[in-house]
Amino acid sequence: MEKKKHTIKDIAQLAGVSKGTVDRVLHKRGRVSQEAEDSVKQVLQQIDYQPNPMARNLKNNKIYRICVLLPDPNQDLYWIPAMEGIKDAINEYKPFGVTIKEHLYHPYDSASFHEKCDEALGSAPDALLMATTNQKGFVGLLEDCKRKGILVAFFNNYIEARKNQTFIGQDLYQSGRIAAQLIEKFVADTAKVAVVHIDKEQHMQLKEEGFRSFFEERKSSNTIISTSFDTDPESETLREIKSFLATHSDISGIFITNSKAHIFVECMKEHRIVVGYDLLEQNIHLLKEGRIDFLIHQKPKRQAYLGIGYIAEHFLFGKPISDQNLLPIDIVTSENVVYYLD
Repeated sequence: MEKKKHTIKDIAQLAGVSKGTVDRVLHKRGRVSQEAEDSVKQVLQQIDYQPNPMARNLKNNKIYRICVLLPDPNQDLYWIPAMEGIKDAINEYKPFGVTIKEHLYHPYDSASFHEKCDEALGSAPDALLMATTNQKGFVGLLEDCKRKGILVAFFNNYIEARKNQTFIGQDLYQSGRIAAQLIEKFVADTAKVAVVHIDKEQHMQLKEEGFRSFFEERKSSNTIISTSFDTDPESETLREIKSFLATHSDISGIFITNSKAHIFVECMKEHRIVVGYDLLEQNIHLLKEGRIDFLIHQKPKRQAYLGIGYIAEHFLFGKPISDQNLLPIDIVTSENVVYYLD
């Protein structure tokens, strides 16, 4: 049988008090006699009363402001799906009094990052959802948010130094272990494998640590080397990658720790087992051609959407936000990639 929904009027009649008294008890405002308060609370317990925060929010015309600090998708295509997830969240939560504003910074420009931080905090938001690259100064940002009572959540990139904040994304250490397991199945026990960072960010080190731990636990005889490349300037990057491949022609497996696998693979002449990340158009093309063997799908659109959703429902419904909200780690191949495309 469906549980009856009791109104304030119902509660007042059951408790033998006025509606105003019930309202004051529910919202803990105004003066109420101890006898009346005890009577109302007894009724609330008997009927297992559950408040409706969203209805109260709409009645009070409360507007919640969420700022999103995000790398500019025009500078890094990886963030395009994240922007799509934010747009979906805007459409879903706008009718309930939640406003969402994006603040886009250049992913490799510290001044741009700090400018957008100041811009976001200057709008006095209730919450800040942020995706950080390798930016300095975010600790100061967190301190500002704590002082101003701004809820903070991270998505995509785990920040080791964060305290009492929420993270939405994948277990990056574990995704590195999965990459290692994939490569280990296809290379010889004594083969040389490489970990490749392109435009290295802090979170990529977690992936490498997970990758190395997999081989170390198996007391493997495989040799693991690590290298990094910067894409500025791009012409120099391609030359350096080609030089690396020529010098290390005996590498059998390659783990590329972000979405830029296509930059590295386009320089390869011989096939090696390659594991990369993310469903960029260029990566999908190389996956279908067999030049990339596996892509780990990080679901940036889903991460951004959930980040907004967790915050919005915390404000609207009083739902708690857990410290970590980890998404499944999906392995995409040329055979199943079609099921991941919109």
